[in-house]
Amino acid sequence: MRRRTKRSVLEKRGHPRAVVEADLVCKRQDGTSFRARAKDLSIGGMFVLSEEVVTFGEELSILLTPVGTGKSMTLPAVVRWTQELGFGVQFGLLGARETHAISGLVLK
Repeated sequence: MRRRTKRSVLEKRGHPRAVVEADLVCKRQDGTSFRARAKDLSIGGMFVLSEEVVTFGEELSILLTPVGTGKSMTLPAVVRWTQELGFGVQFGLLGARETHAISGLVLK
């Protein structure tokens, strides 16, 4: 008989994540924006530390300048979950430059 074990959120992720500390700007579809902070990052998405209220499914453009890259990126994202301290986003289609920069941070 096989025992079932409860898998953690980390085990369910399709991409490895890196702990990051980076300021960012989230731009909403209506043109308004707010400042926040990236706490972890992967090719698939990130956790955003923020007191701003966002809703599940909300589309954002995230302007991020990862430490060490010196170049800013605009990342299309969709809010996939929220909690008191922030929210998680899933990235949309990323370009080659963004994919390369994020991969370099995650695989260090």
